[in-house]
Parts: sequence; structure tokens; C-alpha cells
Amino acid sequence: MWNLNDVTEIEYKSEYCYRVVFDDGVSAVVDFSEYLDGGPVFSPLRDLDFFKKARIEGGTISWPNDADIAPETLYEKCRQAASQ
Repeated sequence: MWNLNDVTEIEYKSEYCYRVVFDDGVSAVVDFSEYLDGGPVFSPLRDLDFFKKARIEGGTISWPNDADIAPETLYEKCRQAASQ
């Protein structure tokens, strides 16, 4: 179950990947390429220069066009990656 954890750090790694760190220390490199075809709000992220402009906003990763990923979704991705 998700405990309302916030993203505290992001670091661009390569292509469509960022290292994402949560406030409880859970972290992983997340590949965001699966979101690129997720509708018009995500299509600008195909441009790597734009993709690299991510920031932390509202406890999650966000881009200048207001595209973001739900923090609970990111948290689960990071937890799954850490358990492998």
C-alpha cells in the first residue's frame, strides 16, 4: 500500500530514464518510454531536450507542459525494481 511518499530527487540517466528517489529512500531508475504514446499531454516528451526538463512538483516528477506521473504509480515501479 502506498503511504503518501513524495519524490525528493530526480536525476536524468539516459534516453527516457530518470533515477527517482522517494522520501523514505525507495529509489530506482525508471524508464518513462512507455508513457510517450499515452496521449497528447505526453507526446512532447518524445523530444529528449524537453524530456530532460523534468522537475519535482506536487511530490512527483513533472514536465513544463504539466505532464506528470502519479506518485503512487512511480512508487510501485521503484519498489518492484528494488525487489528484483
